[in-house]
Amino acid sequence: VARAHRHCFQFRCVHIQTAFLIKHLHSRCARPSFRMRLNEGVRLEGDRCILVPYEKELVPTYHEWMKDTEILELTGSDPLTLEEELEMQASWREDDDKLTFIVLDPSSPEDPSLNPAARGGKMVGDVNIFYNPSEQDEEQEADDTAAKDISACTDKEKRPTHRVGEIEVMIAEKSARRKGIAKEALRLLMEYAQRELCTERFVAKIKEHNAPSIALFEQLGYKFVKAVPVFQEVVYELRASEPR
Repeated sequence: VARAHRHCFQFRCVHIQTAFLIKHLHSRCARPSFRMRLNEGVRLEGDRCILVPYEKELVPTYHEWMKDTEILELTGSDPLTLEEELEMQASWREDDDKLTFIVLDPSSPEDPSLNPAARGGKMVGDVNIFYNPSEQDEEQEADDTAAKDISACTDKEKRPTHRVGEIEVMIAEKSARRKGIAKEALRLLMEYAQRELCTERFVAKIKEHNAPSIALFEQLGYKFVKAVPVFQEVVYELRASEPR
């Protein structure tokens, strides 16, 4: 879950921090036309991780992660109370511009108190896509061939509002880092977004000094687009029609 969104419910900037804390802040408010309940009850399983929706039962663990001063510093976040975390989770689950999953590590024991929300492994991080309404309009007008190549998409009507997404991942538990979990979590999420939301282009905005994070996205096939000196970040993107 994008920790940096905690600064404000309505306005968000975009940042990615460290190899293990790749954080984005988004910059638009949700529209009421389509609720992001599409992933309700959905489990995405890979060899190294399991993705599950961010449910209320998982908030206390997430809240504990965000007490870590290093994570707070790297994500540019302010500490919230548990009550504020619960309010934020409820908002995220209903927003139509977010697709959020919690990352589980199946190689580590699950927390019985979190069942069934986190069944199958230890809660270790989160992975997200944010859909900026203005970018969807720009993509609709653009003359790109990616739209013609999305044969796997199951609902063409979702294209206008979910064509372009900003993607992020965070592995908060140190024991789960350097295990290939972040890479697989991103791949699972991209495949799901392409299939269910007809997402055609994924965008990653990364701190320019964050070489490990840049390497992670490059391994997934992302290409450099531009540098943004004012934010000290670089922008990478991947078209859904491109091989990964």
